[in-house]
Amino acid sequence: MSTTILAPSKARLASRVAQVSVRYASKRPTEVIGDPKKDLMRRALYPSNIRNRSTPVGTWRPDVARALQRAIPSKQAHETIERAWSLFNRHLRWKREAELAKKFACMKKAMGELEKIDKRLYMEANKPEDPRGWTPTDLEKANSMRGSERKAFEWRIRGLFPRELRLPTDTPSRDGWDYQWKPLGQSSQQ
Repeated sequence: MSTTILAPSKARLASRVAQVSVRYASKRPTEVIGDPKKDLMRRALYPSNIRNRSTPVGTWRPDVARALQRAIPSKQAHETIERAWSLFNRHLRWKREAELAKKFACMKKAMGELEKIDKRLYMEANKPEDPRGWTPTDLEKANSMRGSERKAFEWRIRGLFPRELRLPTDTPSRDGWDYQWKPLGQSSQQ
């Protein structure tokens, strides 16, 4: 009698399969929303089944101490490698600083030439910009604008790169070229 009661439970235990933890980051939604490029990047960066195992470039390494001890057996060798690495970085920094000094010297030379050739252009190039200050023409232009165009004009910081310009890409946008687009502030005046 006891054997018949225990028999089904043993069968249930035997059919149980060991489970491995798996991430499903790239599980596709039922409908694609947004840019498919983002979905491709997400799937490339976060594959669907990452298992915890040691990889040469992965983040999970249980045997780091053993691998380091095997590669660098002594503390002295490790310190020598550290010093060589810092020396290499110092030389790179010196190269960068020398290159920047050359560029700055060339720029100063060009500004000196500009001062000799045209004093007005030199003064215009070296005029300090006050990002908070508006000229009377700017105020007049802002008063003639309405809605989002005016907001964008007010938010623009003088001397900084325009926000409405897009980054160059390898492929055109999915919507195609917008032939009616005009820079902010020019659509109503022209």
